[in-house]
Amino acid sequence: MDNTNRAMLFQFTSAVQAAIEAGKYVQVFTSAGVPIGLARDASTGKFVAQAVGMMAQNTPLSPLFSPVQMVMGAAQMYQTHQGFAAVQVGLQSIQSSLGVLQATTAFIGVGTVAVGVLSAVNLQQTLKLRKEVGQLRIEVKDGFIDLKQALKDQGAEIRELIEQVAIDVDFKNHRTILVRAYGLFTQALHRLRSAMQIQDTSRRNAEIDGARGMLFQALADYDNRELLEVTCSAGQLRRLECAWVIEQAIISTYQLQSEPAAVCDRLSHLQAKIRIDAQNVINNCETEDELDFLFPELTRIYNHDLAALASWQNQIDWMQTLPSSELKLLESADFSADELTLNTDSNDLIPLEQVCYETLYQKSHFASLVDQLSMMFTSQLRQEYTNYITQQAVIAHHKSLVPSNLEKASDLAVANLYWYFKARDESKDELNLVKN
Repeated sequence: MDNTNRAMLFQFTSAVQAAIEAGKYVQVFTSAGVPIGLARDASTGKFVAQAVGMMAQNTPLSPLFSPVQMVMGAAQMYQTHQGFAAVQVGLQSIQSSLGVLQATTAFIGVGTVAVGVLSAVNLQQTLKLRKEVGQLRIEVKDGFIDLKQALKDQGAEIRELIEQVAIDVDFKNHRTILVRAYGLFTQALHRLRSAMQIQDTSRRNAEIDGARGMLFQALADYDNRELLEVTCSAGQLRRLECAWVIEQAIISTYQLQSEPAAVCDRLSHLQAKIRIDAQNVINNCETEDELDFLFPELTRIYNHDLAALASWQNQIDWMQTLPSSELKLLESADFSADELTLNTDSNDLIPLEQVCYETLYQKSHFASLVDQLSMMFTSQLRQEYTNYITQQAVIAHHKSLVPSNLEKASDLAVANLYWYFKARDESKDELNLVKN
């Protein structure tokens, strides 16, 4: 299912929610029925509140790298002061995410990753590191953190592997490029923060343009396809996540300039890019260790990050349809009392995506799990597998495996059925070869 078609559930303060339930306020929806994180007075039409949180997959939205502040602050594009404040907080979140994601590439290294080490920087550990960086308990220097200190509880073997990667010649070359790119990125953010203090619009926009150019330069290094090709799938994912983070910083520059069409264009491009990049990473997955790392992380990205980006785009799309009178109402609204409630994953709890993967692991096998992951990002694959199952079911006289039933089946069931029939079909071919 495409994220853009999912209903995002927004959370409002208890007082606003009570007013909505009483009919005094109404939540805003697009003409297509997509919810927007705003509420307005039912009688006057004035915008009275913005959402303070979001839900995805029945859990509080907690993207791996997408700043929720950018999504929730989208409606403030027409409120210069509040809009700048929302972007400021979002940029800080972006910087923290990039520091953590880049730092873990120093552990994954270049080439084939050592068996068993990916668990030290899996989704749970990454969320923990992000929280500690955000709370300034871990320092990011030149885009890296002291992994030996950050992962000190992981044991002597992990510390030894960190040292091995540190002296690896190939990784030293990669690190040099990443340090340069991160330096450009941080300089661009400093320039953006200064630009927001400039009162003259033309001068402010010129500075924002300059910062955006620096971000594009940094993006080129993170998205370097030649460097990506020589790393394992886990390393590729982390490097691509860094690129996706910078893409969002670039999008924020257009939001600062109140350019909704450009924001929408970049958001649409980024969502498509994430899907394509994710599929390429999945295609390069060769071992169970890599799959154990990729499955929970890509599931989080699909359920939370893509959902956040889609919601951001929905808000901007909706604002572009508003007449000038509605935009003036939006501009005059006061959302200062609605403080965003961010969900922070507990360091002690195993992420839901990890729990779900472990359940699937007991019911499936490597090839099927890889396909289930692919189905999240490529709907065409599920359709191809469904067609194959239907054809084979007719031959095998399985009357219940008709398209209408398969549409309701989980990705687990579809993938497992495909491989069941595939093995059956191949066994039949082998038997025919022996007979002939």
